Amino acid sequence: MSVAIITGASRGLGLALATGLADAGWRLVLTGRDADTLDAAVRRLPAGAAVAVPGDVTDSWHRESVLAASEELGGLDLLVNNAGILGPSPLPPVAATPTSALREVYEVNVLAPLALAQAALPTLRARAGTLVNISSDAAVTPYEGWGGYGSAKAALDLLSAVLAVEEPGVRVWWVDPGDLRTRMHQDAFPGEDISDRPEPESVVPAFLKLLGDRPASGRVRLA
Repeated sequence: MSVAIITGASRGLGLALATGLADAGWRLVLTGRDADTLDAAVRRLPAGAAVAVPGDVTDSWHRESVLAASEELGGLDLLVNNAGILGPSPLPPVAATPTSALREVYEVNVLAPLALAQAALPTLRARAGTLVNISSDAAVTPYEGWGGYGSAKAALDLLSAVLAVEEPGVRVWWVDPGDLRTRMHQDAFPGEDISDRPEPESVVPAFLKLLGDRPASGRVRLA
């Protein structure tokens, strides 16, 4: 039975992907910062499909716990680095964004996924596994106000591309799910109606098809 780690899995896209994988028979290790929300997410999945390991992905001890949990399930086949933060809301221009806020955005959105991938790679190499880093169109398009988040995702994209070259035995995909109706997207547009955006569940079939087809490493847009 295949085993996956999904970070930021307590709601939104992470929970949607977890639901799709659980329904497809995967065993899951799910992470999130809020233990109660994460436990509620696990209870929404089929019994025994997932274990919750609450914590912050920027903490090395938490990353070790997450990987240990995957080993207890039989070994890691898929790592989905989905956890991320937007930064200040409403979104400020780059010239007015505190460097302390940028440092936190980069820590969560770039360094933590890289650190977890580094720790997971020995197992992924041995099992011909898959690394998925969740990206954004803000990584390739300069939207006003999105300088912090977008530049972090651009850095994650390039790191993913380099990993794809350096790790030929591992599938590495940096995946843009498109604009979705999530709390993070709502935080980017406070007070605005984002009901025209599709629900996160809408991209799950494309994600499962990606896993089934296993194309070469590269950038993928799900929407």
